[in-house]
Amino acid sequence: MSGHSHAKTIAHAKGIADAARGKIFSKFGRLITIAAKEGGDPVINSKLRIVIEQAKGFNMPKENIERAIKRGTGELAGENLEEVSYEGFGPGGISLIIEGITDNKNRTLGEIKVALNQNGGKLAGEGAVRWMFDRKGAITINSEGKTKEELELLAIESGADDVYWHENLLDVYTKPEELEKVKKILEEKQAKIDSASLDWVAKEEVEISEKDKEQAQKLFEALDENDSVNDIYSNLKN
Repeated sequence: MSGHSHAKTIAHAKGIADAARGKIFSKFGRLITIAAKEGGDPVINSKLRIVIEQAKGFNMPKENIERAIKRGTGELAGENLEEVSYEGFGPGGISLIIEGITDNKNRTLGEIKVALNQNGGKLAGEGAVRWMFDRKGAITINSEGKTKEELELLAIESGADDVYWHENLLDVYTKPEELEKVKKILEEKQAKIDSASLDWVAKEEVEISEKDKEQAQKLFEALDENDSVNDIYSNLKN
């Protein structure tokens, strides 16, 4: 997974139940609202454009997307939302960055602490973990219809800095400012893109025991259950 968001991976599981889909729409709604605060036109606002594309990938209804944009631009009344980011440690000493959006920072902080404490983790101070990660553009491509060699070559020719396989998906990493450009080139070359986002990617990954891995998975799921959490990044080697 190489630093790829664990929450995103859980969300991409096939056959998402209706309740889980509702939760995903709610999370995307908040992401769209926050992004739309920088402008409601996705043609101009690349952050908004990327989030809308991701939401459409989960078949989020058009009217939900439009409502979320209007809440961000102030055309509709909405919650007072803020972006939050936490650093922590998980089972086996893995490092974590947890990002989300909330209407109540104190409540969300308390909930994150509980999820960590109950699943072999703990909260860390600001800056304790972030230095272990790089901010990168991350594009996930489905290998459908192409060989691994073809896709890797295509990614490198399109301007990728690095590539990493997990199962039949190829993670393509770029400089943050080149995410849009590389994504556009890949689309022009008919690559099947599952997602594109700015991610925290671990500089080095760590191996932990199977028991700790199982505990870590429970932690990721507990955090992902939280309505305020959007992405969970770790340096766990899968």
